[in-house]
Amino acid sequence: MENEYVCEQNETHQNAAMQIISKMPEDNLMSGLAELFKIFGDFTRLKILFVLMESDMCVCHIAQVLNMQQSAISHQLRILKQARLVKYRKEGKTVIYSLADSHIKNVFSQALEHVSE
Repeated sequence: MENEYVCEQNETHQNAAMQIISKMPEDNLMSGLAELFKIFGDFTRLKILFVLMESDMCVCHIAQVLNMQQSAISHQLRILKQARLVKYRKEGKTVIYSLADSHIKNVFSQALEHVSE
């Protein structure tokens, strides 16, 4: 089967290539971006992020909303904290989780909008 996407131009687009290369993020940043997308690649973590977009909550309430065990929610929250996607605060003995910053909501919302098209 013939590949219809083969480029037949033999000339190098040196200026365009150099511009792209100069804008390319460093490998460590690209690696961090890949890790972020891995974190977003888990169904349960996405559901937790959606819950926290709507309201700050403790583990037991997140577990109740998602009809899951608290231990499973805690495990995923630990991963989300390590990735700096969620943060927490203590209110007495209760730990309340929230999104780390508005970037998380923006990324999530834009991705959701994209898949909804």
